[in-house]
Amino acid sequence: MPKPAILCVDDEVVVLESLEIELRRAFADAYLYEFAESANEALEIIEELVEERTNILVIVSDWLMPGMKGDELLIQIHQTYPKIITILLTGQADEEAINRARVQASLHAYLHKPWHTHELIEAINSGLQKI
Repeated sequence: MPKPAILCVDDEVVVLESLEIELRRAFADAYLYEFAESANEALEIIEELVEERTNILVIVSDWLMPGMKGDELLIQIHQTYPKIITILLTGQADEEAINRARVQASLHAYLHKPWHTHELIEAINSGLQKI
């Protein structure tokens, strides 16, 4: 059985690299870490993971990305996979988008960029406790 997965979505590679470092430091090899530079890429990765029977536990997504915005992505994912914990990580989301994600994607946490590592890890851990 494959390890459960955490998926991070951001159009900035440097952000994804930072997230990977922080996640590996906090959780070591407990999870499979996947990274996507767009909402469409994230949806493709989710499809592949589901086909491989990998349990996706958490999605950490930026809001302002080309194409589909983060709240739209999280809502779409939540409609099909309601047990996945959703976290929005951005400095540019408007209140309407955040509230929409809270209601329609059961948003677990909203963190501002630049984020503090302990806040991110705490948000993921508290989300994992819900599972």
